[in-house]
Amino acid sequence: MADKLLFLTGHLAEARLNGTLSEIGLAEDAYAVRNVGIKVAALMTEKILKNRLEAPLDADRVILPGRVRMNLEALSDHFGVPFALGPEELIDLPQYLGRGGKPPDLSGYDINIFAEIVEAPEVPLDQLVARARQHKAAGADVIDIGCRPDVAFPHLEDAVRALKSEGLKVSVDSGDMDELRRGAQAGADFVLSLDEDNLDVVAGTACIPVLVAKPHGDLDSLIRAIDKAKARNIAHLADPILDPIHFGFMESLVRYAELRRRCPDVEILMGTGNLTELTEADSQGLTAMLIGICSELHIRNVLIVQVSPHTRRTVEEHDAARRLMFRARQDNALPKGYGGGLLSLHELRPLPQTPDEIAEAAAAIKDANFRIEAGADGVHIYNRFGHHADADPFELFPKLGVDDDASHAFYLGYELAKAEIARALGKRYTQDRPLDWGVAADKPSEDMIHHAPEGTTLRAAREKAERERDNKK
Repeated sequence: MADKLLFLTGHLAEARLNGTLSEIGLAEDAYAVRNVGIKVAALMTEKILKNRLEAPLDADRVILPGRVRMNLEALSDHFGVPFALGPEELIDLPQYLGRGGKPPDLSGYDINIFAEIVEAPEVPLDQLVARARQHKAAGADVIDIGCRPDVAFPHLEDAVRALKSEGLKVSVDSGDMDELRRGAQAGADFVLSLDEDNLDVVAGTACIPVLVAKPHGDLDSLIRAIDKAKARNIAHLADPILDPIHFGFMESLVRYAELRRRCPDVEILMGTGNLTELTEADSQGLTAMLIGICSELHIRNVLIVQVSPHTRRTVEEHDAARRLMFRARQDNALPKGYGGGLLSLHELRPLPQTPDEIAEAAAAIKDANFRIEAGADGVHIYNRFGHHADADPFELFPKLGVDDDASHAFYLGYELAKAEIARALGKRYTQDRPLDWGVAADKPSEDMIHHAPEGTTLRAAREKAERERDNKK
């Protein structure tokens, strides 16, 4: 039985919330809406809820507006019902509810990420460990120690042991069989790469080799290597090798599909860097496509590298993509409508309110604080003294009356610039919040219990007003 949901809201959003829930098609007995008696829903507090709601609540889960800041755990304990934050905009509520009336669960995945440190022989041990920790925090499951041709690596064993002491899984990637043997004997979990002629490199160890064809592209050679590994009871991964565009890309994709057809149970690895690194395009889309191919072919291991500046977030991108594809495959659905952060430049619903809805909100404002919105017809700014909109924010400045208030003008200019950028790119703009770039940039830490403190410009404006008031006394 689906959860019964209780949505809490305020006067301004109540009608829109009811309309949105009606359009979603939830059964009437599956939810209820409660206006807690305040105008702006985001300003509700724990005290208000504890005073105005009576336990027990007739609900299995309570959904709060996404912009509220309060202790959800304390509320859940007080009322005996889980409290959760919904989306910040009502337009996102259908996606938030997902399938079965719950947010999509993106916690699962079945693809392991091997994150390579490409110049490992030249990286001091402490820096190697620090970078490995960063890769792990970004989503890597295995840290790949990338050796370099004709570059000595005397501290290879120390590097393997140092990373293992951090609780990390480790692979060693080299074309030098002696380096691979040293890595395996030092305790590496994987070595890349062996072929049908040199399986003895991992003899006497628990190290798992990644098998490749010899010569490159010879799928029969790769399958012979797989058969030899099986005969020797050596656990293994197989990699037909992904080639770059115009240098065998499509043919290499065919090899992956053919290997899966001929060896249904073999564990496969795909190195995605030959596409992401060697194609000057934003890498998120390329990554999503490659992980989609992995999902269809049940390729459960990917080797990634980050050398070029445009792939600086490749670990995060692969992590987001594997979670998206896993969830969609589990649901037998398209990888659409789940969120997950792989949309960075554009958004599916960049404008949460129509110009008419913005005008309605502006008409209800009774104070002098400026509100800024991005609309289909331009950037809007309004307070109780007026409502203005223009595609060019410079046209708005003469109407704002802040000529003699430098701190306030600075703040408004900053926010209007953000709104203009968001509108031009088709992104979501929210006043006083950074633009959301998905997995393409770190999100600033945010206090989910308390609202943001007064900023520098607002504090300066308040202090100026207080001084002027004192001078009049």
